[in-house]
Amino acid sequence: MNRVSAVKIIGSIGLVISMLLNGCTTNSITDNNVSGNDLTATEVIRLMGNGINLGNTLEAYNHKSYVELGVDPTSFETLWGQPVTTRDMIDDMKAMGFDTLRIPVAWTNGINYESGDYTIDERLMNRVDEVVNYALDADMYVILNEHWDGSWWGMFGSADEAVREKGMALYKSMWTQISEHFSDYSYKLIFESANEELCHRLNDSDVTGTEGVLSEDECYETTNRINSEFVKLVRSTGGKNADRFLLIAGYNTDFRKTCDDRYQMPEDTAKDKLLLSVHYYTPWDYCSDGNAKRWGTPGDYEEQNSLFQMLTKFTDRGYGVVIGEYAVMGAADKPDRDKFYANLLDNCDLYNYCPVLWDCSDFYKRALRKTTDENIAKLYSDRRASTEEGKDYSEIQSAARERMDKSTKAAEDEFMAGVSIPASDDTAVAWIMYQSLDSSVQYCVGNKYDPTDMTLGIVANNAVITGEGTYTVSLDFSNCGIPKGVLFSALGIYNGEKFFPDYTISIDEVKVNGEVRELSGKEYTCSDDGNCTRVNLYNQWVTSIPDDCRYADGDKSGLSATVLSVKDNEILSTLEITFTYSAP
Repeated sequence: MNRVSAVKIIGSIGLVISMLLNGCTTNSITDNNVSGNDLTATEVIRLMGNGINLGNTLEAYNHKSYVELGVDPTSFETLWGQPVTTRDMIDDMKAMGFDTLRIPVAWTNGINYESGDYTIDERLMNRVDEVVNYALDADMYVILNEHWDGSWWGMFGSADEAVREKGMALYKSMWTQISEHFSDYSYKLIFESANEELCHRLNDSDVTGTEGVLSEDECYETTNRINSEFVKLVRSTGGKNADRFLLIAGYNTDFRKTCDDRYQMPEDTAKDKLLLSVHYYTPWDYCSDGNAKRWGTPGDYEEQNSLFQMLTKFTDRGYGVVIGEYAVMGAADKPDRDKFYANLLDNCDLYNYCPVLWDCSDFYKRALRKTTDENIAKLYSDRRASTEEGKDYSEIQSAARERMDKSTKAAEDEFMAGVSIPASDDTAVAWIMYQSLDSSVQYCVGNKYDPTDMTLGIVANNAVITGEGTYTVSLDFSNCGIPKGVLFSALGIYNGEKFFPDYTISIDEVKVNGEVRELSGKEYTCSDDGNCTRVNLYNQWVTSIPDDCRYADGDKSGLSATVLSVKDNEILSTLEITFTYSAP
């Protein structure tokens, strides 16, 4: 069974589990009971539909100006390149198909906490209140959080117990004020305990001046304690807060780290009112402004689908799941953004998660009040909560599974169509294994030849090995990103040991970017698994030459696993190797 097929089976099992155990029946759910908050955490997720962040706005940070100059904290929201938020902008977001607005806030912008006074400036509270009401008036769900906020969170990891206590006092005072201010607001207002800081960032030195001392286990313990205090504190303030939905930040909001058993959701006096917050920027080199330009290999689909299935650990226990941030950032015309988003939204339909786009006028240009991509705009318009009203959830899940299977099959077909030499147990094939220094670009690293295991856009010229002779193999990186340097590279011959045991590979010539590159040492032939014959070009993990290695001239002196010299910042466009394959 191949890896993609395994994910399909896992996804199908997840579909059945979700239908039976997810807290979502096959019946449709409407918004009729939200005013009395009779909904469960998994039911409200379906009503939250798709979401969008008001990014780089109320969390834009300028605390120093407030403390030293008394500057109005509400003026800070334009510091990171965004316009002042208006009611019309929020109405636009609702009209585009977004049913949830996440509002990141830097609350210490208006708190002179260094003096021990944790009072939130009234001007900041009123401005947040105003924006919250824009969204509530537009009939949106609203997520209100405490964001990065200058990384004062590092107080929790201080070696000084007094500093740690001040950190908790600040956190509790902050949320007491927020909770009391909004205690009677609509149940559509959801409080979120933190952003991405509940992790090793609890050791940040930005505020304390020294790195924190918490181990990873202690970071998990502190994360759980902060989230627990958050729930107890909000519930204690009464009003609608007694059973308001609360969004609990995962560990680093990372999928894998949050699924670690060391992370625990807090206990709650209200029944079925807790939601989990995680973020999705995988792979980072594609989602960020990194070097990877493309997305959509079978492996890409497999990775995304398997990670989203992992979160059923929480929905199976009755917790709602919110993907509080996700985005493909960088150039507006970056290829495959629509594929990435469509499959992510399908996963959210399949497993009943609420996706919330991270947007800083990348998709919706707030100043111009228009979107940048009509195809993606249609994705959100088609997925708004109102389009699902009246449908059985099983119908929504089945449609999502069908789209996901179709997308994965299309990716497999596209890749195999471009593979001139498919993998086969009956053929010996030579290829270049390559991984860039930052791991953003790679081609078929490992002893198994799999021409689909690659960064999208690479053009590979591999070779069928028929016996002794001279062969040339190459990689062209022109359309895949910006590979810098080499983390690992080797010349591999799949089934080489099977069909041509004890043969030796001699490197005749290596060209980097079309120019001959002199080797810095003497190569040797070896096999790690008894099937793939290889020559290491750059393998810094090899600390000693294998005793059973083979070399053409019989002289063992000068043998090296790092014979290819490439500078760390050197950009590769092509890599070509000509070699001679010789019988023993």
